[in-house]
Amino acid sequence: MIEVGLTGWGDHDYIYPPGTRPGEKLEVYSSHFPIVEVDASFYAVQPVKNYKKWIDQTPERFSFIVKAYQGITGHQRGEIPFSSIHEMFKAYVESVKEVKESNKLGMILCQFPPWFDCTKENVAYLRFVREKLAAFPCALEFRHQSWFSPELKDKTLQFMKEEEWIHSICDEPQIEEGSVPMVLHPTHDNKTLVRLHGRNREAWKRPVKGKKWREVRYLYDYSTEELRDCFEKIRGLENHSRNVYVLFNNNSGGHAAPNAKQFLKLAGISYEGLAPRQISLFDDDLET
Repeated sequence: MIEVGLTGWGDHDYIYPPGTRPGEKLEVYSSHFPIVEVDASFYAVQPVKNYKKWIDQTPERFSFIVKAYQGITGHQRGEIPFSSIHEMFKAYVESVKEVKESNKLGMILCQFPPWFDCTKENVAYLRFVREKLAAFPCALEFRHQSWFSPELKDKTLQFMKEEEWIHSICDEPQIEEGSVPMVLHPTHDNKTLVRLHGRNREAWKRPVKGKKWREVRYLYDYSTEELRDCFEKIRGLENHSRNVYVLFNNNSGGHAAPNAKQFLKLAGISYEGLAPRQISLFDDDLET
């Protein structure tokens, strides 16, 4: 099964009727898509009450892909706001446990930064992270090409399989060492993650002067042919992994939601069990 969604639910104006309040957006979102990536968990370990609220706002068949806290993946600049790394993991586990117990946890996404290259020390750290998060399904996403270099690619994939890492496969510009190729190789029989970051080569390569990095890096509108090509590649993953989760992350210009809708239409995919949706006379363009 292919499950399609977006990264976050706050910024996708394309799917929200005028007047939708911030607190209503997740419920409306869950009438369109069956999965969502939780980005807030990357910036801070979320209080359990937040997860409880999000769980209550979504239908039974809905799933969350929860991003690992930045202190876990090495993005944190400076000291982590915990007395030790063990306390940090304990706090994160207690936080996300609520989602697992509700049967709405698709996976935890551990996305490592571009400077996290393939070394013995980093391999050991990945084993440590997997041990600390052993109670959860976990996806692993690299941002350094060394993991998939010709001499290390097979070893990386075998390591992920042995450690029960779900492969987070990326579609992104191929620029220098800070990006990875689209390696269409599941490492988990039950789950595979695909994240579509767009193909904005210039913005991926370097910051654009006078603009915030994230505002331009994910500024991309997939063409119909590109979406069709992505679907053909993603469909092939189902032969090796029962559930394929697809997230559109190209939302700097608001393209993620319409691209996801177009992808569903091209693929002939529709979902049952989503939240009820109120349809107006002007909603035809939102239908898949």
